[in-house]
Amino acid sequence: MSDSAVNAPSNPAPSKNYRRYVLVLLTLVYALNFIDRQILVILQESIKIDMGLSDSQLGLLTGFAFAIFYVSVGIPIARWADLGNRRNIISLAITVWSGMTALSGLTQNYWQLLLARIGVGVGEAGGSPPAHSIISDYYPPERRASALSFYSTGVYLGVLFGFLIGGWINSEFGWRVAFFVVGVPGFLVALLVRFTIRE
Repeated sequence: MSDSAVNAPSNPAPSKNYRRYVLVLLTLVYALNFIDRQILVILQESIKIDMGLSDSQLGLLTGFAFAIFYVSVGIPIARWADLGNRRNIISLAITVWSGMTALSGLTQNYWQLLLARIGVGVGEAGGSPPAHSIISDYYPPERRASALSFYSTGVYLGVLFGFLIGGWINSEFGWRVAFFVVGVPGFLVALLVRFTIRE
């Protein structure tokens, strides 16, 4: 018996329906990623008035503070995804960014909100690299571009629903409730990823 036969994985190839399920679930994860990312932009005027923030503080919250941690942490997390369990990394990442989004609704001052947004950036950095890797494993080269294109629709779904849901909740219940409503469902999705996606 050849070495390749001995070292071949024992798990059977995933079915077409299961591959589709994984792709849809990861696309949902990506949509949540962008909802939690964009929600501050939608709520910024209400937060600015409530907390008495300056334009500079608001700009730091919505731009630099998030981006610098998202970019810098993304590289080591991508390396971790190469070596570790990608499913667990995604599940952990969702838990972190969803938790930090929900905690944003409890903040009482600028610095607390800044730390929460940094936490969102750190969590979201762990979403896409392992998801891309999983999709590449689940789909053969001739179907991979289509699968990744479908996954990319999560960006637009996230922006669309973030503006619709966030704007409405903010006008009806306030910005703090909006953070809770978009953050808490992420915990359920994290569990789905952890217990239904096969690594």
